[in-house]
Amino acid sequence: MVNRESIDLDFSRYLLTLKQRWFIVIGIFMLFVGLALYGTRFLKPTYEATGKLLFEVDRTSSLAGIGKGLGELKALLSDQTPLSTQIEIMQSSPLLEKTIKILKLTDSQGNLIEPGSLRSQLKIKILGGTDIVEISCSSKQAKETADVINTLMGVYMSVVDQNNRKDAAKARDFIVEQLPAVQKEVFKAEQALRDFKEKNQVLNLEQEFGSAVNGLSDLNRQITTLESQLNGINSLSKALGNQVGLDLEEAIALNTLSQSPLMKSTLVELEKVESDLTNERKRFRDQNPRIIALIAKKEVLTATLQKQIDQILGKNISLLRGLLTSQGNNNLLQEYVNTETQRLDLTQQLNSLYESRAAYQKRASILPKLEQQQNELERKVQVARVTYETLLKNLEEVQVAENKRIDNTRIIENAVVPENGKTQKSQLLVLGVMLGLISSTASVLLLDILDKSVRSTQEIKNVFDYKLIGIIPFIPKNRSFKFSRIRKNPFVPVIEPSNSLVSELYRMMQANLRLMTSDKTLKVIVVTSAVTREGKSTISANLAASIAQLGYRVLLIDGDMRQPFQHQIWGLVNTPGLCDILAEPLELSSVIRQGMERLDVLTAGLISPNPLGLLDSQNMALLIQNVSKRYDFVIIDTPPLIVAADALILSQMAQGILLVSRPGVIDRETAITVKEILDHSGQRVLGLVVNGINKNELNQYFHHAKRYASPASKNSDFYHHPYKRN
Repeated sequence: MVNRESIDLDFSRYLLTLKQRWFIVIGIFMLFVGLALYGTRFLKPTYEATGKLLFEVDRTSSLAGIGKGLGELKALLSDQTPLSTQIEIMQSSPLLEKTIKILKLTDSQGNLIEPGSLRSQLKIKILGGTDIVEISCSSKQAKETADVINTLMGVYMSVVDQNNRKDAAKARDFIVEQLPAVQKEVFKAEQALRDFKEKNQVLNLEQEFGSAVNGLSDLNRQITTLESQLNGINSLSKALGNQVGLDLEEAIALNTLSQSPLMKSTLVELEKVESDLTNERKRFRDQNPRIIALIAKKEVLTATLQKQIDQILGKNISLLRGLLTSQGNNNLLQEYVNTETQRLDLTQQLNSLYESRAAYQKRASILPKLEQQQNELERKVQVARVTYETLLKNLEEVQVAENKRIDNTRIIENAVVPENGKTQKSQLLVLGVMLGLISSTASVLLLDILDKSVRSTQEIKNVFDYKLIGIIPFIPKNRSFKFSRIRKNPFVPVIEPSNSLVSELYRMMQANLRLMTSDKTLKVIVVTSAVTREGKSTISANLAASIAQLGYRVLLIDGDMRQPFQHQIWGLVNTPGLCDILAEPLELSSVIRQGMERLDVLTAGLISPNPLGLLDSQNMALLIQNVSKRYDFVIIDTPPLIVAADALILSQMAQGILLVSRPGVIDRETAITVKEILDHSGQRVLGLVVNGINKNELNQYFHHAKRYASPASKNSDFYHHPYKRN
């Protein structure tokens, strides 16, 4: 496979293939060119008309401030151009059908043409770097081209305008349908906001935040002041209470009694009685009626005083009468009561401030949450209002757009009926030439791929990879030669005069064989080929003759006992020969015949039913050993390797194998198989002889030989034209 690919890529091999099949290449090429020339006779002139559309932004809506963006051309993807979309719309089937119906474009049968047929006549493109679209139409009728373009541009603009109006109407219907629902959402959001404010008594949260901070600050300041005052009052009240020795209730009661006039008169009278009782006791004893009367009066006054206390205070309280009578105590008691009263008032004020501060703190703690809820409700209201206002605005815009023509497309060049048409003769000829070149090349490549034969010397060298011993040209069978007067033999040109190029090539072959082999004892050579008809017998005969001309004694053995040919080359009788001497004991001299001076020939003899058994025998080995002593060189002509194993058997008795191959006869697979056979057998291959090469290859290798030839040799017919036929 690798070899196949390397040959396919070998440009020189391709050129050689072209040379070998030039008639096929020229024939196919001329066929296509001829068909193209013949086709130009049927070509009719084609007319082409062109129109141009300009796409621009409609500035009327933007200047009026309404309907902005309506009818503008916009691409869906960033890497697309909106003009490409419009081009596809222009050549869409609905627009083309309208154009066809308006112009009544029909085919040869009178039916309206299909949109695809008209589309194939159109060519729409964007002029580079502009917003202009060029529309071209080609047709066999000149007027039809202009009519198609002008009608198509009109239909396109009309359809676009209708589509824009339809889009505006759809948008209007949609907005009208959505407005009630959106308005309801606005009312619902506003009602939710009002309910929230009423429920949470919210007027202005921002101001309430500020007033809460200021109120807490004032309350804290007042609380601090009252706490300081209360601490002072508490200290004073405690000191007065210690001095008075009464609790607050007693002090208040005592103070209340001291303020009563009746109590004061009773106390004065009681004090007087007590004073009189004291004075009388200084004079009288207790049994004195006066003292008894004073004591009785004192008791009555005391009971009256207690009764008055109970009546004033409403409860039974026992008070020391000394407290009621002492003016100093009354002042202290009054101060104590006033102080306690002030303390109680401060305490009440402070508690009220505490409650107010707690209320402020509680309100302040829920203000952030209220603010968040209010913001959410306000956002809903705002979104609903914006949506509603946007729908109202869009409703106005689409109503304007529905009644307005959007002029973003303008015809800047109408199509004109063309006067001159164009034919495509040159294009058809170029197409014919290109198809001819491609078809001829493909045909040659296809034939080359299908042809498995090896067609050049270089290919044979690449496949076998042996040392090249000689190159022998192809000689036609009907060729007449000028041989020497001694003998005329068309199969052995080496015996011709020395001015023959073919004979010189044979002599060069034997010289290369002797010089390129390092074995100085080279005597027995087996000559074979891969397949039949490669000229191994002719090569064997000429090789033996060229060596014999050097003065060596040479024996040529025809070892091909299947299809012997040496007796025909030398004009000898085939029997008795090799088969006879191997089958029964005969004298060697009785079977050997002279081919030329110093060259003896041992023909194949009678064809044996088992030639391989005769060759692979002790008699054959003894024969080779015997003739090697009597002759300087022994050349054995053997059957092809692909046919029989005779050459491999005989090569074991020789110093090597000379392989003959002929281009055009051997195929690649067979050559590879023979190469593997030789490599696996381990036989020594002395070299390769390429036989039957053509004139071109011969000139390629020996074109310089003409310069060195003598005048006599230049006149040699064999030198100049070794392939020339009579």
